[in-house]
Amino acid sequence: MVKNDLYITVPSFFKCPISLDVMKSPVSLCTGVTYDRSSIQQWLDSGNNTCPATMQPLPSKDFVPNHNLHRLIQIWSDSLTPSSSSVVSPEQARNLINNIHHQVDHGHDHDHDHSTTGDCFGSLSKIIDFARESDDNRKFLAETDGIVATIVGVLANDADTMIFEQAIRVLDLILADYRDKEQLMRFILKSDRDFMSSILLVLQKGSLDSKIASARVLEAIAVDPESKLLIAEKEGVLLELMRLLSPVTDDLTATAVEAGLSCLIAVSMQRRIRLQIVRLGVVQVLGKLLQRPDSGASVVEKVLKLLEMVSTCTEGRTAICEDPNCVSAIVRKMLKVSKEATEHAVVILWSVCHLFRDQTAQEAVTKANGLTKILLLMQSNCSPSVRQMSGDLLKIFRVNSKSCLSGYDTKTTHIMPF
Repeated sequence: MVKNDLYITVPSFFKCPISLDVMKSPVSLCTGVTYDRSSIQQWLDSGNNTCPATMQPLPSKDFVPNHNLHRLIQIWSDSLTPSSSSVVSPEQARNLINNIHHQVDHGHDHDHDHSTTGDCFGSLSKIIDFARESDDNRKFLAETDGIVATIVGVLANDADTMIFEQAIRVLDLILADYRDKEQLMRFILKSDRDFMSSILLVLQKGSLDSKIASARVLEAIAVDPESKLLIAEKEGVLLELMRLLSPVTDDLTATAVEAGLSCLIAVSMQRRIRLQIVRLGVVQVLGKLLQRPDSGASVVEKVLKLLEMVSTCTEGRTAICEDPNCVSAIVRKMLKVSKEATEHAVVILWSVCHLFRDQTAQEAVTKANGLTKILLLMQSNCSPSVRQMSGDLLKIFRVNSKSCLSGYDTKTTHIMPF
């Protein structure tokens, strides 16, 4: 595969905070923030006496070269040249894994010097390139003995965030073909939960594509109650997953929204976790996503699924009812997206209108023409449980057959099939 700009993602730590370009000569201020030398020099020469990223006053305008970061950027840059692509064979990939394993086992002896950090980053980068070449390569890596334990070992050790980002990308590429998820969890549990600290660090400070990879990895390992709690109870993880849901129109962020939703659904099976995300404001975020006209069918289905999950607890139902636009947005998605989306919507409305008997929610359903949609749904090939819930809703609104038929004759011509 020939590399081109469409496939190149620049690690966030390689970009100068001022120019947003890859740094050619990274230097660090006394605040600890690293900039490209030319950019920060121009900032200081203009009379500024603050750190551009933190706006902290600078007691000293001196800066020091960041040799470690410069080496990592050079390794990354070299990996993009045509001569270095497609050179890794399966056997070489296996050797790279063994090298990383050796570096992880003996990292404390090297005290994470520049050479060791650069070697690990370079090896991970080559493995990523190898995995992206083909499905066969990814399957080969997934079936290679020791690779998952090695990558988990990288994430469970003290290393640079850039190393963690690369390690997570490797996991994201191979977990679809890695069959023994329970074994993976055993590796993680043996790591004294440092693994989750590394994931959190990437979710907080990594590039967007590495955050997406982190969410996918977390979803993949959420295979049982223990693993779900391990993820959800790591302070800060749920908040960072919710931040992936912030809507922007570009395709990459749409991918981030879907990854965040899928992971939150996977880890929110227990009531106490649902309470946590409700208290973090998930209902308000989901309501805004529903109101966006550019939210695709897959995103809408996941939004409604997560709203259905939080509607099973009193706090979730209260948040849905108190949101001024959430219920009406749910009604508008009925019969417009997919059968799955419509059935999720009915369960939510049943929870807030029939089970919770919230008058505000009932009024919102009526104003959004929800009764007509519920009647039409009952006449369709819906599941028995959804049909029962629809009947319960109609009873709540005290709709008789005559008014239903009138609504069907006059108000449903705009309703499109699934």
